[in-house]
Amino acid sequence: MNEILAAGKTILYPTDTVWGIGCDATNSTAVAKIFKIKQRSESKSLIILVSSQQMLQYYIPYISEAELAYLQQVTTPTTIIYSHPQHLASNVVAADDTVAIRIVQDTFCQRMISDFGKPIVSTSANLSGEQTPLYFQMISKKIISQVDYVVPYRQEEKVIHQPSRLIRFDDQGNIQILR
Repeated sequence: MNEILAAGKTILYPTDTVWGIGCDATNSTAVAKIFKIKQRSESKSLIILVSSQQMLQYYIPYISEAELAYLQQVTTPTTIIYSHPQHLASNVVAADDTVAIRIVQDTFCQRMISDFGKPIVSTSANLSGEQTPLYFQMISKKIISQVDYVVPYRQEEKVIHQPSRLIRFDDQGNIQILR
C-alpha cells in the first residue's frame, strides 16, 4: 500500500471510525483527486490521520498544554482542529490556516500510517452531502470505482461506526465541541 500512496493514488480504507477515502496528505495533486471523487469544494476541509503524537508534532509545531493534556487522556476517536500546520499539502489546510487531525487508535490504521511515514487524508467514503456510509456495504459503487485501491480488510464487518468527535481549543484552553 505504501507504493500506492507514494505514487499519489487514492485508497478506500477502514479507519478507526468509518470507511474513508484517503491519500498522502502531503501531496496536493492526490488531495485534489479526493475532492474530485467526493464532488466537494476545496474550500471545505478534510481530516488528516497521524499514527502518533510524535508524527503530529512534526506537522503541528505548536501544541498547547491543554491540547497535550487532552491527548494523554482521550480514549474515543477525536479529531482536533490545530492552527498553523506545516509540511502538509496546501489544499488540506483551511483558509484560516487550520487543519483537522486525529491520532488514530486503531491498530490497522496506526500500522498503515506508520509504515507509510506520513499522514493520510481521511474523509468519509461518500459524495459530498450524502449520508456517511457506516460500513463497507453502504459505500456506493460510484465511489468504489473512482478510487485507485480498495483495502481488502474489514469489508465483511457490519459493525456500525460513527464519525469522530470534532473539537477545537480556544485561547484559554477550553474545549469547543463542533461535532
